[in-house]
Amino acid sequence: MLQTSRTFKENATSAMANAGLQRALTRARPQYAKKRLAAVERLPEFEALRDEARDIKNHAIANLDFYLETYAANVEKSGGIVHWCATAEDARKTVLEIARKAGAKTVTKGKSMVTEEIHLNDYLEANGVTPVETDLAEYILQLRHEPPSHIIGPAFHLNREDWEETFRKSHTDLPADRVFRDARDIQSEARLQLRNKFFAADMGITGANFLIAETGTSVIVTNEGNGDLTQTLPRVHVVVTSIEKVVPTVEDTLSLLRVLARSATGQDISVYTTFSTGARRPGDPDGPEEYHVVLVDNGRSGMVGTEFQEMLRCIRCAACMNHCPVYGVVGGHAYGSTYPGPMGSVLTPMLVGVDEAGQLPNASTFCGKCESVCPVKIPLTGLMRHWREREFERHLTPSAMRYGLSFWAWFARRPGLYRFGTRMAAIGLGLLGRRGGHLPRLPFLGGWTKGRDFPSPEGDTFFARYAAAQRQRNAGGRS
Repeated sequence: MLQTSRTFKENATSAMANAGLQRALTRARPQYAKKRLAAVERLPEFEALRDEARDIKNHAIANLDFYLETYAANVEKSGGIVHWCATAEDARKTVLEIARKAGAKTVTKGKSMVTEEIHLNDYLEANGVTPVETDLAEYILQLRHEPPSHIIGPAFHLNREDWEETFRKSHTDLPADRVFRDARDIQSEARLQLRNKFFAADMGITGANFLIAETGTSVIVTNEGNGDLTQTLPRVHVVVTSIEKVVPTVEDTLSLLRVLARSATGQDISVYTTFSTGARRPGDPDGPEEYHVVLVDNGRSGMVGTEFQEMLRCIRCAACMNHCPVYGVVGGHAYGSTYPGPMGSVLTPMLVGVDEAGQLPNASTFCGKCESVCPVKIPLTGLMRHWREREFERHLTPSAMRYGLSFWAWFARRPGLYRFGTRMAAIGLGLLGRRGGHLPRLPFLGGWTKGRDFPSPEGDTFFARYAAAQRQRNAGGRS
């Protein structure tokens, strides 16, 4: 994916003017929130599970080196091979080397955001290996040459007519006059196209939702079954995942699974939850002959011990973006990065630098909804605030904002002047807006009034009201 976080404002403006995108967002986004709420209400202990999930991830991250080493040792005991990759480039080269040793020309892939993060598909294609996305949404995005716009619903931004148009253009071996009556017809056509790809693939690549240290097991959750076909049919299975996915035990994984699907899609549990431990053993009916795990750091170890360590708890459920008012208006592509929404606004600056992605932490109303639905209780608004502080310290924010904040700080440190100034401003703005109750234009607030009116102040200032309430309360106490 082309990194365009630097131009988030321009991306967002374009997204809001895109009628098709707005229709897709209006249709799809509320469904996730409704389904999550219904799933949570069916499980009285959900809040207690959130606390447990947070504590499990905190413990794993605090002991990350120990659990990664334990996991790697157990993978090797089960006949697998672990590859430690510090950077995205290391990970790409490692996967290509595995493919070349296996003589792989075609690779099937399950949905994996880490492979999107390291730009694996383009790299493989450039080196003579054909990757085939098998997740339905990822498949159509590959046909359209588009990146995902959501981490669990990659084609979140598409409408049904987009699917039909793309399938007609791409599947030219099928009758041009075929009719798509409903979504099932689209699914059936994709299944028909992908079936032979599964059997022909020399290697399968999946991500991992969790890595279990005590058993050396990788876990994936899917709703289509493509992940199982990707990792069991080819001769070689490669898991490409990031280091923070490790958890101590199977029991811990089961606890995390209880909050994952409910937070992501409103399901009690995903249709397929698959545990993979090593290569095929004697007597196994299926499975790969080779099992590789490519562990990707790509900046994550640098988050340990910093104020951003809590972001490593993320289990990629997308609940934060499903409830974010900013994401709900601009969609995922506007963020210009692999990870959109609130979680992306925290993670992306760590991966590509605040110079490149400094606008993303500002793409938030700080309403706190993302924190309230996060299954592992990541303080997302607080972490975005840390990035804003770093952006301000490095003079990356617009000069008008810096000077404005400096003036406000000078003003706020002088209580008498502050109270007098705000009272005069309230009176003046009230007089200007007394006819319509709003102000269509204001100096220094063009960014606000360009898209909306400024409400005319009514009544007194907060300080005056607070002082009056205090006097009334004191008078009541004396009586």
